[in-house]
Amino acid sequence: MIAPETVVLPDADVLATAVAERLLERLSAVQAEGRVPQIGLTGGTIAELIHRRLAELSPGSGVDWSRVVVWWGDERFVAPDSADRNALGARRAFLDAVGADPARIHEMASTADAPDAEAGAAAYDLAVREHGAGEFDVLMLGVGPDGHVASLFPGHRTLDVDDRVATWVDDSPKPPPQRITLTFEALNRSRSVWFLVSGGEKAGAVAAARATDGTVHVTPARGVAGREETVWFLDEPAASRL
Repeated sequence: MIAPETVVLPDADVLATAVAERLLERLSAVQAEGRVPQIGLTGGTIAELIHRRLAELSPGSGVDWSRVVVWWGDERFVAPDSADRNALGARRAFLDAVGADPARIHEMASTADAPDAEAGAAAYDLAVREHGAGEFDVLMLGVGPDGHVASLFPGHRTLDVDDRVATWVDDSPKPPPQRITLTFEALNRSRSVWFLVSGGEKAGAVAAARATDGTVHVTPARGVAGREETVWFLDEPAASRL
C-alpha cells in the first residue's frame, strides 16, 4: 500500500483553497490526457467551503466542467429540495456556476425518485455500473467525529457489504436516518482518495484512522485508500492528535 500523504494547513479557509487548487490542477491534467475525469464529491461544512472556492477559482483554470463526470460518496434520502441534500448544496455552491453538464452529474435518489433508500441504492448501483469508468480519478471524503466515512458508520452492517457498489442505511446514528452510500468496494476503486477534515472535534477520529492498529468496524475511515494516492488534508485542530 502506498503511504498516505498528510497536508496540514492553518485553518479551514486555507485548507479549502489548497484542495480546490489541487483539484483544478488534477482535472486539467486528466483532460489534457484526453480523458473525461470522474470525481466523487462529499458533503459537510468543509466540502461547502471547497465547493465555493472551486466556483471562484475555476474561471481561467483551463478545466472544462462540461466534461467532468460527477458522483457522490453518499447522500441523505430526503426530498429533492431539502437542505440536507449534498447534491443540492453542491449545485448551489459551484456546479451550476461552473457549467457542469447535468447529464454528467449523477445524483443519488431522493424521495421523489425512489420508494425507499434500498431502491435508491439499487438504482445508483446500476448507474455507476452503466456510466462509471471503473474508478474515480479523485474521490473526496469527509470524516465524522466517530470515524465514519461516506455513510459507513461504526458497527453498522454496511461495513461488510462487498457485493455491490451502493447500499442503504435505515438507521443512521445521525439524522436524517435514511441514507444511500457507496460501499468500501466502490470507494476503493479510486486513483486518488482525498480526506478533508477540519476541526478539533475530529482530531481523535483522524488519529484512530491513521493509527498502526485498529479496525474498520470501529473506525470506518481506515477502510478507504487510493490506488495511486491517499491524501489527508487537515487543518491544525484536526491534526492536533497525530
